[in-house]
Amino acid sequence: MIQFILDGRPIAYDGDPDRKLLPWLREDQDICSVKDGCSGQGFCRSCTVEIDGRGKLACVTMMKSLAGKSVTTLEGLPDDVRTVLADAFVRHGAVQCGFCTPGYLARTRLLLESNPNPTRDEVVKALKQHVCRCTGYHAIVDAVLTAAAMLRGEDSPAVDSGGVGHDQPKYDAHRRALGNAPFVDDLPFDDLVHGAIRFSDHPRAVVKRLDTAAAAAMPGVIRVLTAADVPGERRTGLIAKDWPLYVAVGETTRYVGDALALVVADTPPQARAAAAAIDVEYEILEPVTDPAVALASNTHIHPGGNLLEASAVKRGGDADAALAGSAFTTTGTYATQRVEHAFLEVEACVARPAKDGVEVFSPGQGVYVDRQQIASLLALDPADVIVHQIATGGAFGGKEDLSVQGHAALAAHVLQKTVKVKLDRTESIRMHPKRHPITMEYAVGCDANGMLTAVRARFLGDTGAYASVGGKVLERAAGHATGAYHVPCVDLEARAVYTNNLPCGAMRGFGVNQATFALESCLDDLCKQGGFDRWQFRYDNALAQGRMTATGQVLDEGVGVRETLLAVKDQYDNAGYCGIACGIKNCGIGNGMADWCEVEIHVVAADRVIVRHGWTEMGQGVHTVAQQVVAESTGIDPAIIEVTVSTADGAEAGMTTSSRGSSLVGNALIVAAQDLKVDLDAGRSLDDLAGKRYRGRWSFDRSTAPSAPGEAVTHYSYSYATQLVILDDDGAIARVVAAHDAGRILNPALFRGQIQGSVHMGLGYALSEELPQVDAAMPLTKLKDLGLIPMDAMPPVEVIGVEVRDPLGPYGAKGVGEVGLVPTAAAVAGAFNAFDGQSRTVLPLAPIRTSP
Repeated sequence: MIQFILDGRPIAYDGDPDRKLLPWLREDQDICSVKDGCSGQGFCRSCTVEIDGRGKLACVTMMKSLAGKSVTTLEGLPDDVRTVLADAFVRHGAVQCGFCTPGYLARTRLLLESNPNPTRDEVVKALKQHVCRCTGYHAIVDAVLTAAAMLRGEDSPAVDSGGVGHDQPKYDAHRRALGNAPFVDDLPFDDLVHGAIRFSDHPRAVVKRLDTAAAAAMPGVIRVLTAADVPGERRTGLIAKDWPLYVAVGETTRYVGDALALVVADTPPQARAAAAAIDVEYEILEPVTDPAVALASNTHIHPGGNLLEASAVKRGGDADAALAGSAFTTTGTYATQRVEHAFLEVEACVARPAKDGVEVFSPGQGVYVDRQQIASLLALDPADVIVHQIATGGAFGGKEDLSVQGHAALAAHVLQKTVKVKLDRTESIRMHPKRHPITMEYAVGCDANGMLTAVRARFLGDTGAYASVGGKVLERAAGHATGAYHVPCVDLEARAVYTNNLPCGAMRGFGVNQATFALESCLDDLCKQGGFDRWQFRYDNALAQGRMTATGQVLDEGVGVRETLLAVKDQYDNAGYCGIACGIKNCGIGNGMADWCEVEIHVVAADRVIVRHGWTEMGQGVHTVAQQVVAESTGIDPAIIEVTVSTADGAEAGMTTSSRGSSLVGNALIVAAQDLKVDLDAGRSLDDLAGKRYRGRWSFDRSTAPSAPGEAVTHYSYSYATQLVILDDDGAIARVVAAHDAGRILNPALFRGQIQGSVHMGLGYALSEELPQVDAAMPLTKLKDLGLIPMDAMPPVEVIGVEVRDPLGPYGAKGVGEVGLVPTAAAVAGAFNAFDGQSRTVLPLAPIRTSP
C-alpha cells in the first residue's frame, strides 16, 4: 500500500507500483489538467505537477516514489490563484491551442510562490524547459509577469472585448488554460475500450503472413482487425485514394507508418502488448528513398509510377533568352529539409456506434472531409456518419489526413462498442505526413537598373509514400516561385515524387517557405552583383496593383507588400547586420477549385446565441473571429455567443487549410447576420427571436488552374509580409522585426500571437529543425531530437501590423496563419550572408545562436 496526499486528500494506492503517475491521475482520478504530450519522453512538460513543493513530470514519476509525499495538481490550487493565472494568460494571448498551458500554469505557481516579483530573465529561466509550439513564448513570459503583479495586489490590465478590431479574449481560453476544456483524450465515456495499431517493420516489404492468433488470445483482447474487416473502400486520401487503412497479406508496404492491424482491448497497455505480439512474415525489399532516383527507377511505389504530379507555368516569352539578355544573373541549387509539425496533442479519436452508423469525435482539420472518408471506409451513407470536431491541440497542417479516425470508426462499427484509438508520440511522428524536403534549381535575372527580368525554377519534392496533398504543395511552390515580386517572364516546373520515406503533405506555408528561401537568396546575390540596396531592390520590384504573381494573376487593389517594406525601412537603415525578405501567401485553395463556407446563427434565448460552422479551432482563433464578426455585424455581445462544429449541424465547409478559415467563416457570417440585423433593427429582441436560425453561405468559384488559358485568377486573396532578422556584432540573432499586412486586423492579440508563433517556427526551420530518417527510412521519434527552439533561445520579435484592406475579405481581412513564417528562413540566411559574405543554400543553416 502506497500512501500519499493528492490535492489535500489522503490516498492509499494498492496498484502496480511501477505505474506512472500521469495515467493514474488521468484515468483513475479524472484529473485532466495534466496532459500527455510526449508519451513519457519527459520533454514537453505538459504534465507538470507539484510534489513536495517541487515541479515534477507526472509522465516519468512512478507511483512507488510517492510514498509519504504530497502531490498537487492544477485542480488542487486555491480558486483565486487559478483564476489569476488563467486570466493573465488569456489577457496576453498566451493561450492558443492551450494544450501546454496547464503545465505552464503549474510551473508559474511554483515560481511565484518562491519569487513573487521575478524579472523577465528569471521567468525564462524557470520556464525554459517547457515546450509550446504555438505562441513563440513571448506572450507566455508577459503573462507570468502580469500574474505576478496581480498576485501582489496590483491592478490587472483591462479586457478589450468586442467586435472587429478589439482584443476579444480567445474563445473558451480560460477553461482551456486550466485544463477544463477537453481535448479528445480528455472526453469521458462509459464502457470505453482501446485500440492499438500494429505498424509495418519495414518501409518496403511484401507481407507474406500475418499471424494474429497469439495476440487474439492475450488478456483483455476483444478483437484483432485487419484489411479483411474493412467493409467499404479500404483506401483513403484527400485527393488521390492511394492510402490503405491496412496493408493486406500479399501486398507491399510503402513506409514504416503503414498499418497492418488494429488490436482492440479493455485497456491501452493490453492493446499495445497484443499489437506487439502479432507475428508478421515479410519478404524485405530495397526501399526507394531518393526522389531523383525514384523518377528514373523501374521500382514503382504505386502502379502509375513514381511521379505523383507535375506542375508548370510558362509565360512572358523565352526565359532562357531573357536571362541571357539580363545585365545580372544568378543561379543556384537550394535544398530544404523534412520537418515534423510537433503539435503537442498527439492524435486521438473516439468513435461509438450510432443508429445505422457511427458517431466520431475527431481531432482532425475538417469534419466534413473526415465524414466522407469514414463513410467510404465503412460503406455507409455519409448522413449516417456524425463527426464532432473537438478543439485541437495544434495541427499546422499535420492533422489534415485521416489517421486514427478511420481505425476508431471501423472498430466501433464492427464491434458496436465505444473505441478510443490514441497514438503515442513515437507513433505520431512515424505515421503522419511532414513538411516536404524540396530541391530547387533557380536562375534569376535583372537589368542594369535592378528590375527583375526572368525567373527559371525547377522544384523536386519528396512526397513520400502517399499522395496526401503533396502534388498541391509543389504546385503552390511553383505558383509562389517569384515571391512577392513582379517578374515579366517565368519558366517554372515542379514535380512531387513518391518514395518509401514518410509521407509529406500540408504544413504551415505549404511549399511557399521553400520557394521563398531560394528566391530571396538569389535576390541578395543580384544586389551584391549590381551594387543595389537590398531594401530598394525589393521595393522597386514589389507586387502592387496591376502587377502579376508567378502564375500571371494581375492583382487588383489590396496589395500591401510595399507598405510592409516601408514599415521596416528605418530599422533596416539603422541595422548593422541584417537580412531582409518579403513574403506572399495565398488565402484559400483556389487553383481552379472553389472556396466556400456555410454557417448558421441560432438564437436560442436572450442570453444565448449559437454559431455553427465547419472549421477546426486548433489555436488560430477561428471561433473567436466568428464571435467578433457576429458581434460587429449585429451588435450582439460576444460573451453570449457559443460556437459548435459538427456534421450534425449541416454547416458545411472543407479542410481548415490555406489560411482561409477566418476569411471564409467571416464572409459567410456577414451574410447570415444581415437578416438577423434587420430583425434587430426592427425592434425585435433576442428573446423575441428565440428559436430562429439564420443561414449564410459565401463562396469564390472563379479561380483558375495555374496553367489554364485566359485570365489567371489563381486565388481570391493574398497576404503579404516583410521581415528583418538583425544580428549583433558577433553574428548572433539579436531580434526579428515582422511587418505583416493582414488587411483588417480582426483581433490584434490573436494577430500578434499568430505572427510571433510563426516566426518561432520559421526560425526553427531556418536554424535547427529537421526530422532525420535513419535505418532504412525509419525516423527519429523523440521530441528532443527535432531541433525545436526553446524559450531561452528565442530572440525578441517586434510585430508591426499593416492594414491594406482586401476587397474580398471579411471587413477587409486577409489570412495570417501561414505568411508569418514564409520570409523567415530567407531573412535569416540573408542576415548571415550580410555578416560573413557567405551564401547559404541548404536548410537548416546552423545551430541556434541568439544574443544573450
